[in-house]
Amino acid sequence: MRNGGWILAAALMAASCGGGTAPSAGGSTAAATETAAAVPEPAAPPAPAAAAVKVAEKSDLLEFSFAYPGAAAAIPALKAQLDKQLAAARSEATDTAREDSKSAKTDGYPFNPHYYDATWQVVTDLPDWLSLSAEIATYTGGAHGMAVPDTLLWDKSAGAARQPLDLFTSKEALRSATQSAFCAALDKERAKRRGAPVDRASGEMFTECIDPVAQTVILGSSNHRTFDRIGFLIAPYEAGPYAEGSYEVTLPVSDKVMAALKPQYRGAFSVLR
Repeated sequence: MRNGGWILAAALMAASCGGGTAPSAGGSTAAATETAAAVPEPAAPPAPAAAAVKVAEKSDLLEFSFAYPGAAAAIPALKAQLDKQLAAARSEATDTAREDSKSAKTDGYPFNPHYYDATWQVVTDLPDWLSLSAEIATYTGGAHGMAVPDTLLWDKSAGAARQPLDLFTSKEALRSATQSAFCAALDKERAKRRGAPVDRASGEMFTECIDPVAQTVILGSSNHRTFDRIGFLIAPYEAGPYAEGSYEVTLPVSDKVMAALKPQYRGAFSVLR
């Protein structure tokens, strides 16, 4: 009886300390699994941004530079295209400088080293499009150098380069949609640089309006989702004398511009209100 009482007391003590029935091994595993599932896995680190590319070289013949941004370098096919442009520009500029140097020695005039600089920049980077522009500055002897604009539009969905004008039904349609606003904006900038209003009827040089679609067209965005701006880059001598330099006219995308687009590209644009 003494042993039986001790056993009974031990059983009561074990029940009191345990606070009830102990959980099974299966219950512990389930609880641990639920806890682990509630803890989110750490996010993967973002992919490193591609570095911008710049090549700069200088010799007795030529000072050469070519650059494009990391947003372009991050797209392999676009990078390959720009690298091909770089190689072609360097080869042509070097050959031109070499020929000029030979002619200078033959004809007895001083040779001035040539210069070439192409700097591509991002106009806007949208989910499906990358819009780039460049100013290409050159000097090949003579009184002064020259700067001309260029444009490149990358269609990310198609993996192909396009010209902005390719997105419109025709040059005539875009001209009709922008000519009036373009001429007004251009004359406003001319007047600012010249200190006097522009009289298109005067017959004087550089007072008439010019063709917007004959200029370098670029596409921009204020909302980072769609194109809602259209720009026109104008080289020296096009809208004014060399001393006035380059011009740039930026217009909002209007209903008329939307109507001039090819149907398959209208979703990439929106009217800037």
